[in-house]
Amino acid sequence: MDSKKYYLLFLMSILVLVLAGCGGDEGTEEETGNADDPETTETEDSNGDVEDDSNGGAANSGSSDDRTLTIALGTDMVSFDIHDHVNTSTEAVHINMFNYLFKRDNDSGEIEPDLAEDYEVIDDTTWEITLKEGVLFHNGDELTSNDVKYTLERVADDSTLLEYINYEVIDEVEVIDDYTLRIHTETPDPALLNRISRIGSGILPADYIEEEGFDHFLQNPIGTGPFQFVEWVRDDRVVFEVYEDYFEGQNEEWDELVFRVIPENSTRVSELLTGGVDIATNMPPSEWDRIESSDSTYLAQEVSNRTMMVFVRHTEGYPTEDRRVREALDLAIDNQAITDNLLAGAGVPTITRVAPGNFGFAEHLYETYNYDLERARELLDEAGYPDGFEMTLHSPRGRYLQDAEIAEMIAGMWSQIGVTANVEFMEWSSFVDMRSAGENEDAYILALGNSMFDAANALDWYNYERFEGEIDYHNEEVEALLDEAAQNMDLEEREAQYIEAQELLAEDVAHPVLHQESINIGVNENIEYQPTMDEMIYVDTISRR
Repeated sequence: MDSKKYYLLFLMSILVLVLAGCGGDEGTEEETGNADDPETTETEDSNGDVEDDSNGGAANSGSSDDRTLTIALGTDMVSFDIHDHVNTSTEAVHINMFNYLFKRDNDSGEIEPDLAEDYEVIDDTTWEITLKEGVLFHNGDELTSNDVKYTLERVADDSTLLEYINYEVIDEVEVIDDYTLRIHTETPDPALLNRISRIGSGILPADYIEEEGFDHFLQNPIGTGPFQFVEWVRDDRVVFEVYEDYFEGQNEEWDELVFRVIPENSTRVSELLTGGVDIATNMPPSEWDRIESSDSTYLAQEVSNRTMMVFVRHTEGYPTEDRRVREALDLAIDNQAITDNLLAGAGVPTITRVAPGNFGFAEHLYETYNYDLERARELLDEAGYPDGFEMTLHSPRGRYLQDAEIAEMIAGMWSQIGVTANVEFMEWSSFVDMRSAGENEDAYILALGNSMFDAANALDWYNYERFEGEIDYHNEEVEALLDEAAQNMDLEEREAQYIEAQELLAEDVAHPVLHQESINIGVNENIEYQPTMDEMIYVDTISRR
């Protein structure tokens, strides 16, 4: 059988699997997660009685007299420790009970004040921030500069926290008065506002934690957001109630907010169709027809800020250490075939990790890809692999949109140039542990978001020191550009440096880049909801029709 016929048969087999549907969840991690708490977390009401919502998963049709909004998630929240997770789906829950100093406007893309009233750049390493007055935590304490100092210094000083790497540039937070503070950075940081408006930027209640302890906070978390915590039943539901004293005004649409954990895609859709939930996240193409053919539901879609890639080892002794091999693997991947056949067109081929809407975006590297099987075979021959070679491709199953199917299709594409890729599917926790321990083999598939919306965050994955022993990519020219851009307060020069770095990475084929993912959410037709590129679920923007 010739290679073209083989490939077509392989593609048909993959499409059969897609139509049959896949039971996993397409989660929305920025990178990894960290679990910490017991199965049930509850809080006390003002009378001291434990509140219990034993039917937190009760049916909800989104009718005009129902003031409970129920949202189905594919995976449970990781933790209430805002600094010890980099999990987008967890932050999508957190965003409704915490506020940041600044937030990104999803329409304009501009950074605007949230808890902050205003700011001033004093010098290259000093930012003065004025807080809004009268902002209350859910226990009634007023937000002050001390809360900001505690929050930022906690993460900037503790290298064991997952968010440390994004905040270590902060040297000190100086309290001027209750509503004025100065953030001092170790080096100039032009992306500071993006940094303190990203995942993990919620402001913590310093006095509450000091009096009760951080373990108590994890069990009874409070923030300043529009909804306050009621209970968390691990792997089942997270429940919130409206906060009447929210500084931007009480939410008039919803009294209760319930996030239900429903791992199976088909079950989430069934719950949506029968009115058990109002919104169902992470819907794969195999379920779109069920949602769109129903008179009671619709599919809401948006391009995400997440890019799927194949990360390959550059470690000495691996075939992918050779640039020619990396280019051959990249040329053998038909990016458009993946997005058309596995994602139903809900993906954009690209050769850069930085997506549109991000500072430093290189437009000429977007909506393009390289595909040339003949040249790929020539490169393998030049690299000393005329008959190909055998390798391992690690892939999570059900963590991202069609991840398992994509891994299988890539393996089939690589077989056309003589490369045998043994696909090893792993549960997400095992996948994370493998990477953390540096036990990954030749390559793995990963889809990464960028909650900073700045190339500094996206391109940090090409930092040799951060991923030594796991990826081992080392390009001194790229690293020098990234180091310079990270401290360059001239934004025009900084943008040019990031674009040049991306061009070098594309030329070097550091890692094959596949596509920018889409967000696909099922919604009850009585609910008005439009997803946002950052994958957050802003309940304050969700209304009844």
